Amino acid sequence: MILEIATFDIKEQSQTAFTAAFQEAKLVVSKSKGFLGLECQHCIETPTKFVVLIHWETLEDHTIGFRESDLFVQWRALLSPHFQNPPVAEHFEIITKI
Repeated sequence: MILEIATFDIKEQSQTAFTAAFQEAKLVVSKSKGFLGLECQHCIETPTKFVVLIHWETLEDHTIGFRESDLFVQWRALLSPHFQNPPVAEHFEIITKI
């Protein structure tokens, strides 16, 4: 399993609109092969920052399967109007878990 951590820097006046758009966007990404689940978190100290944690079966399910699909086009169309800067996505794998 791979964990994608994506950080979103949202325009100051777009936080509520981003949250609403994300409700629709999560349904889009959930249709992608290898998608296992997600959670979206809102930063307390920096209200314009959101972090999305998405679990994928494999790295390629995200980097190829999703990013090269029409689902990604839909995802970006819903969310990108609210971006202050492009999101940063990184991928992690479990080393240990208790």
